[in-house]
Amino acid sequence: MLYSELAGKEIISINEGVRLGLVDKADAVIDTETGRLTALILPVPGRGRFERKRWMMLPWHGIKKIGLDLLIVDMSQARDAGKP
Repeated sequence: MLYSELAGKEIISINEGVRLGLVDKADAVIDTETGRLTALILPVPGRGRFERKRWMMLPWHGIKKIGLDLLIVDMSQARDAGKP
């Protein structure tokens, strides 16, 4: 699957059932040897009113379903990406 095929899709967390944003706002982690997409770095909105968004790295196996308009993801597989 090409990254361009993911662009524009909404990202939905299967754990919380919330919208996390669009794939357009995500960064891709690509294995340079194989050319495969290995992870997405997603902006996750803060829970509180004044909490800033965090960046989480979601490995490819954390993507549970790719539909026509959205991605269903398991954020329990994600870890902090440490991106400002």
